[in-house]
Amino acid sequence: MGADIINPPASSGWRWSVLLGFALIAPVGLPAGGAERSVPAVRRRQLDEPLLSSGVLTLRIAPERSAPALATVAVGEPLHVLRIWSGFGGRRWLRVRSGSACGWLADLGCGERA
Repeated sequence: MGADIINPPASSGWRWSVLLGFALIAPVGLPAGGAERSVPAVRRRQLDEPLLSSGVLTLRIAPERSAPALATVAVGEPLHVLRIWSGFGGRRWLRVRSGSACGWLADLGCGERA
């Protein structure tokens, strides 16, 4: 009996390793404080709501890269989409109204630069 205390069975070490691993990893999946997680509701933009410009954008007179600039749109300025048009080469253009100016913007939805 005294030998069991000094040299515990090999399976005992395995049990302690599993218990310690579970104790260290399992709480990661739990919310802080043990409270219930609530999933936030997804809010979709309505069609009549404006978009907000995320950078300084150039409104153009026509849906072409070489078209003259009509105005610039500041960061955070609301843009009302009036029309979506696919130009030659597959580039999408948005006809937008920003304040009193109406013009064309290249659709930069894929991270491309104007």
